[in-house]
Amino acid sequence: MNAADLLSDLAVSLGADAVGWAPARVPASAVAEYAGWLSAGRHAGMGYLERQLPARSDPASRLEGVGSVLVLGVSHAFADPGVPTGGVRVGRVARYAWTPDYHDQLQPVLSRLEAEAARLGVRSRGYVDHGPVMERLFAAGASLGWRGKSGMTVSTRLGAFVTLAVLLTDLSFEGVEESHPDRCGRCFRCVAACPTGAIGNDRAIDARRCVSYLTIEHRGPVPHELRPGMGDWLFGCDVCSEVCPWTAKAGPLARLLRPDPDLAHPDLSAFFGVGERQFERRFAGTAFLRPRRKGMARNALTVLGNTRAQEGWPLLLAGAQDPAWEVREAAAWALGQWGESRHLRPLLDDEHGTVREAAALALSHAS
Repeated sequence: MNAADLLSDLAVSLGADAVGWAPARVPASAVAEYAGWLSAGRHAGMGYLERQLPARSDPASRLEGVGSVLVLGVSHAFADPGVPTGGVRVGRVARYAWTPDYHDQLQPVLSRLEAEAARLGVRSRGYVDHGPVMERLFAAGASLGWRGKSGMTVSTRLGAFVTLAVLLTDLSFEGVEESHPDRCGRCFRCVAACPTGAIGNDRAIDARRCVSYLTIEHRGPVPHELRPGMGDWLFGCDVCSEVCPWTAKAGPLARLLRPDPDLAHPDLSAFFGVGERQFERRFAGTAFLRPRRKGMARNALTVLGNTRAQEGWPLLLAGAQDPAWEVREAAAWALGQWGESRHLRPLLDDEHGTVREAAALALSHAS
């Protein structure tokens, strides 16, 4: 058995649900398309993507002499683990965040593959969605799936809930160079279902409108016109993946990653009345650290403003007195959605101008 087959078998034994090899080549057309997406500003505030373009365009900048890429597909199609008792359990979380940070869980798998590659005399370097690598392009080249109309990787076997990891190697690519055929057909369910109209006709997302971006990467207040579209999404968004017919056919099949009920259905109270360090200790090793405590509190208030879940009322009052102005601004908006003029008026004198403006606007809507 050759080195490529040995590494593939090891990846499966370590928990990968699908594996495949792709040539370590990024076509000029893909680079041009990505550059066009960036120049249109559709990456929103993720400036690092623009800085990483040269590296993404040239895999050899990550591993000298790279020839082929082993792509791993890991399912996060979890069955719902159930809602824990107690607390304010309102809002939805994207499925990949139902489990402790997948980067941390998959890195040991890549480390094992790197060690085995070294034993076989193969130079390699692994990435789990944290380096300047075009994982979705390589996944298509490895026939793991195709880029759906949502822009996500879709697999006929795994659906759209797929986490990707790659191992760059200096092995020569021995297979036939071809991409997975497009199986979307005439289906546009993901485009039509996007709650904020973030999916374009070119199979690319405009992060400026994407609920996942707004709840995770975006800093500061979310544009008011987009808040209703966020609905009850507390962290991320799965709508485009949920409505995909291939996801329905795949069903729950995650085996390496395991869901945690307290991450799938977190208590919103945990984001209020605590300091940043306390928040970091409680949610260490989870994706919730990305938006930080104030980002999660902001998201929680947006959810409560949209759902008007009665059990969340104390959190609106706590948010109006939060030390972070971004949280107070979100509380002002949410109080306006509830028509609570009495609790809005104190925010008209807030020390931060943006909070005062939000309170005045909310008061005009509430009255």
